[in-house]
Amino acid sequence: MTPIRLLIAEDDRQIAEIQRRFIQRLDQVELCGIAHTLADAREQAEVLQPDLILLDVYFPDGSGLDLLRELRASNNSSDVILITAAKEVDTLRTALRGGVFDYILKPLVFERLEEAINRFCEHHERLSALKHLGQEEVDALLPRNASDTGNDSHHRLPKGIDVITLDKIRELIAGGKPWSAEEVGSAMGASRTTARRYLEYMTGTGTLVAEVSYGSIGRPERRYRMQRLPT
Repeated sequence: MTPIRLLIAEDDRQIAEIQRRFIQRLDQVELCGIAHTLADAREQAEVLQPDLILLDVYFPDGSGLDLLRELRASNNSSDVILITAAKEVDTLRTALRGGVFDYILKPLVFERLEEAINRFCEHHERLSALKHLGQEEVDALLPRNASDTGNDSHHRLPKGIDVITLDKIRELIAGGKPWSAEEVGSAMGASRTTARRYLEYMTGTGTLVAEVSYGSIGRPERRYRMQRLPT
């Protein structure tokens, strides 16, 4: 598979360096540039035409959401993953309207970025290999069937996700305490990677909430708990 070309757009140089080191650990990704200002990100996106941009929201010279709008208005083919500290719902709504591939909250955890990049690579490869378009192909490309509503059991599950395992994880986490992917995998007799795939899917559907915690050595770790329903 041809590596995807990726641009990092992040004003904080230390965070950008962390992202660069994370990207270096992924064989399927080729880093083509790093931008620390919105103006530089705009120029590099236009000149380099990357497959994917890791885009921050807050820049000293503007908002990454403005760049997202400009990319869509100019028919730029680059996809975008927002990596940001912005937790406002309006920011998320704007990002979704702009067609972001994913939305990751800081502090960035390698496993979460790896999961997003792997999904993007699979999506990119499937789309590139597509010769004819039918409903089956459309359904495979979209995250879920647009006509589906309701809870997880009514969604078209993506490849590698089955309803039996989803139910087992719900029962496991129902007690309320947060679980790590490693703990869930161990309890289920599955690998941490498999458990993380299910946990991230359930987080994306709103069944779970992911929180970042720091262990005794300061290494960030994502822990998952059931979404609390409003009373």
